[in-house]
Formats: sequence, structure tokens, C-alpha cells
Amino acid sequence: MRELTIGVDVVDVREVEASLAVFGERYVSRLYTPAEAAYAREAPAQTARRLGARFAAKEATIKALRASEAGIDPRAIEVVRGADGACELVLAGSALAAAERVGVRSLALSLTHQGDIAAAVVVGERTRDGIRHASRRPPTARRPSSRAARDK
Repeated sequence: MRELTIGVDVVDVREVEASLAVFGERYVSRLYTPAEAAYAREAPAQTARRLGARFAAKEATIKALRASEAGIDPRAIEVVRGADGACELVLAGSALAAAERVGVRSLALSLTHQGDIAAAVVVGERTRDGIRHASRRPPTARRPSSRAARDK
């Protein structure tokens, strides 16, 4: 039996701006993948908004994985922007292990920002008992989740 799991997070972009001002590259390298940082910096006026949305996505993913106590490295959750502009999640390491542990097969992501607020919603599909069958691939094993879901 399958069920949905959901995570939502909201970030104040002004807090991201403050962290960038105080900690600079240390802040970025501790929370974001190099690809996420590069994308955010492509539009300097939008850097904090883009990073804020990605941080919200990471937090929402942890909630959707029911892994708030798992100690997931934020860089193990990557927001990848597709050619069509839609964003997807790619999990690695501790995040991928958490998804497998609870039986999450796929993840869907929605990002938004308005003014000083960035938000993300993540919906996961999981098996009710948290056990995945060996024949199924992990939800995002270095591939965006929507592609993994289509391949099944």
C-alpha cells in the first residue's frame, strides 16, 4: 500500500542575506552544492532569494522523509533546475539512505518566493510499511525524482 508524505518550509530571505553578509562563502559551502551555489550566483540580485528557496526545499525534504532527527547533511539534498525551469530533487548519501529507510519512492517539489519570503513544498510517495522492494530503484539516486518515477 502507498501513501503520501509532505514537508513544507518557509524561509525569510533577509536571514539568508544576513548569513551571506556575515559568513560569506562558509555559509554557502556548508549548506549548498556547488551547482546550487553557481545557479544562485548567476543573478547577483537574486542570490539570497534563490538560496532561500533551496534551503526551504532542503528543510521540506527532511520533513517529507520524516528524518528531522537523522542528521542529514543539507548538501545531500540538491535542487536541480531543468531546462524547462522546473526544479527537482536529487538525493545522495544520508538523504538517500533516509528515503530508502522510510520507503519513499519519489519526491515532487514546488518552490516559490514573494518579497522577503521563500517557500517550498515537497510531496513524497512511500510504501505504507516503509519497506521498498529490491526491484525498485531509490527515489533519486543521483537522478531527479520525477524521471525516476516515470521510469517505473
